[in-house]
Amino acid sequence: MVKRLYPAQPVVGVGAIIVCNGRLLIGKRRSEPGKGKYSVPGGLVELGESPEQAVIREIKEETGLDVESPELVDVVNKIVKDEKGAIKFHFVIIDYFVKVKGGNLRAADDAEDLRWVPLEELEKYNITDTLREFLHNHMDKLKKLNSCA
Repeated sequence: MVKRLYPAQPVVGVGAIIVCNGRLLIGKRRSEPGKGKYSVPGGLVELGESPEQAVIREIKEETGLDVESPELVDVVNKIVKDEKGAIKFHFVIIDYFVKVKGGNLRAADDAEDLRWVPLEELEKYNITDTLREFLHNHMDKLKKLNSCA
């Protein structure tokens, strides 16, 4: 099991950018960091799997959706220190645009709630800092994407 809290090394995760008809799929996080905030669905890369395999697996586990064709969008480095300056969390998150090929949307695993939110309304939600930064850096590209079949 990967130690997320006070790790000995960076923890590698993946996130899925799923845009359908101008709306982004976001989920409310059940765990830290960012507990109670909205972010894109994703999770950790397991030993022996590629990041592309991980994003496909994680999206099935968290959302019930079957996705394909992961395309690299961004890499986010998230470091959170405690009040003494020790590294409490260090995640390297690889974000992929994916296409939905089937499945039934349902919140499961680490997602407390899932919702499709219009791109122009995302900033109104209690989103993670990393998602807010991602939106600022990639909004033009997001408006051109469509994950729906």
